[in-house]
Amino acid sequence: MQPQQFSLYGAADLGARQTAAQRRQQQAARSGDDSATDAGTGGAVFDSSDETFTSDVVERSRSVPVIVDLWAEWCGPCKQLSPVLEKLAAEAAGQWVLAKVDVDANPQLSAALRVQSIPMVVAVVGGQMVDGFLGALPEAQVREWLSQVLAAAEQLGVRPAGEPADGPEGETAAPGEAAQPGPGGMPAQPGLEAAQRAMDKGDFDGAADAFKEMLASAPDDPVAKLGLAQVELLRRVGSYDQAQARKEAAEHPEDVAAQCRVADLDLAMGQVDQAFDRLLGTIKRTTGAERDQARVHLISLFDIFPPRDSRVTKARAQLSSLLF
Repeated sequence: MQPQQFSLYGAADLGARQTAAQRRQQQAARSGDDSATDAGTGGAVFDSSDETFTSDVVERSRSVPVIVDLWAEWCGPCKQLSPVLEKLAAEAAGQWVLAKVDVDANPQLSAALRVQSIPMVVAVVGGQMVDGFLGALPEAQVREWLSQVLAAAEQLGVRPAGEPADGPEGETAAPGEAAQPGPGGMPAQPGLEAAQRAMDKGDFDGAADAFKEMLASAPDDPVAKLGLAQVELLRRVGSYDQAQARKEAAEHPEDVAAQCRVADLDLAMGQVDQAFDRLLGTIKRTTGAERDQARVHLISLFDIFPPRDSRVTKARAQLSSLLF
């Protein structure tokens, strides 16, 4: 495998990818069983797909928050998280709804949402993706996250079912008025479409420039920050000789640059914890400028993930314990 073939969309076995078409057929067949599911969840849990995402999620999110659960049959942590989300959706009694997306059966949607690894959960409110997390969080943390999503929904004028969204003088608020659907049904942002087109062509320099332009006008734009960090990783990985990089890192554990290169390779292959652990180990056994080099590189890898990603939270805690 050559570095330029690596993907940030997570490592799925080839067998799972080859059965994507079959999964789409199974998903369609399951529609006949939706009535049984609705009876247990009050219609709060449903499947969505490449074809139906705009109506299922984006349009629906203008009247009720939609939580999107991105999963796959081969994903063990997904099987831990999905039942928790389904239980909480049923308990929510219409405050929010849960859309389930099989990433193997819906590759276009997975690409549009920039899926890095699964389980991945995102919240869509008023036609906008407002927050998300990666990994199988405990139920208590999921509940806390959901409360933050509902608070954001309140600010955007999207109230739970049955609650009027009154603006000044009793007028109904118009959530997400400025958001227009972009690729994959998600709202377009200035420069984002240009960045996506560049990445589709393999033009990482062009994508980086587009993300930098977005950040010039909105320095705190989380989508642009995450996108730029991903592109920069892809550019680095594309310049590496994988075998040589791993050989140098194994033979020279004190070589910080060599350890950073292999951490990049591991991350690009979906081995997130391994990449973080490599750099944390490097920080532990170095001092001065070398330690700072490893620290800065590790923090740059954190930027590739949503801030509440459980693996980033864990690695940040370990980093703090090493530095203070």
